[in-house]
Amino acid sequence: MNASDLRRLLEGVRTGVTGVDEALTRLSALPYEDLGFANVDHHRVLRRGYGEAIFCAGKTADQVVAIARRMVAYGHENVLATRAEAATLDALVAGGVPVRVHREVGLAVVNPTPTASEGLVCVCTAGTSDIPVAEEAALTAECSGSRVERVYDVGVAGIHRLLAHVDLLREARVVVAVAGMEGALASVVGGLVSSPVVAVPTSVGYGAGFGGVAALLTMLNSCSPGVAVVNIDNGFGAGYLANLINRGVATDDGPEQTRAAAEDRRGSEEQA
Repeated sequence: MNASDLRRLLEGVRTGVTGVDEALTRLSALPYEDLGFANVDHHRVLRRGYGEAIFCAGKTADQVVAIARRMVAYGHENVLATRAEAATLDALVAGGVPVRVHREVGLAVVNPTPTASEGLVCVCTAGTSDIPVAEEAALTAECSGSRVERVYDVGVAGIHRLLAHVDLLREARVVVAVAGMEGALASVVGGLVSSPVVAVPTSVGYGAGFGGVAALLTMLNSCSPGVAVVNIDNGFGAGYLANLINRGVATDDGPEQTRAAAEDRRGSEEQA
């Protein structure tokens, strides 16, 4: 239930179209619904603007399907089921849950619903091996309402490939840079664009890469200002953050309004 759904429900009660008992039934699962093995957070979309995702790793296929069914029944749309094994994806399809499956990423979109595409998030990778993590980021941002463009396999070993897309990178409101090995792509992108860069280290690399730690440290030590780093292989976190930045710029409650409100408060304090 999002803010619009809640407003319609309350308006229905006010006008008599919806009975009080029906409204109580709809609201009874707020703030969460106890399934015995999971507390499904139906309230999150009201608090954060975006609903809960299902992290499938460590859950049985039956548990994932049960959570997905309850979220669909409650009206949640574009619910991301991340880090899902093939058996879990098969179970979602067989369980009759409306779902769009992305097997190459291990991700499913439960109750997929078209969304408006705002702004621009550009997701780029150093190599082809980084694409699964990048796709998790791209799909997360897309399902949350951002327009996404992909620029893959443009790492620093052949930097001319990246430079061919500079105009697109500079058009984006935020760039997600996904890289393993030494993770230098984020710093290079940060030196080319004026927008924020969300850096995602991946576990792609040889032994001395330490499962992505080398790329993580490179990104954390970036000399390009404006680069923020998420955890190793955390495409979901990067896509979520990129969408918040992109949509914040695109809406009336974006940075300009935030700055204006802060200035108004500061002026009031000075007058006091």
